[in-house]
Amino acid sequence: MAKRNSKTAAQQCRYYEVDNIFEYMVETYINGNISVFRELYHELNKDARKDFMDFLLNEVEPIYWREILKQTI
Repeated sequence: MAKRNSKTAAQQCRYYEVDNIFEYMVETYINGNISVFRELYHELNKDARKDFMDFLLNEVEPIYWREILKQTI
């Protein structure tokens, strides 16, 4: 399968058939699929990554922030 790079959040939602790719990414991380989470994050373009960080800090419980942020680096 071809590697996906620089995709917008909307493109990712359509490709993975989810309503919100950011929620999907957080759920993936919480369920313990860290490598899948990393792949999803790295498929996003720069603006989508920034939007994900906003989503993370505004919508996700603080208990998960540190661990998820570590995985994005």
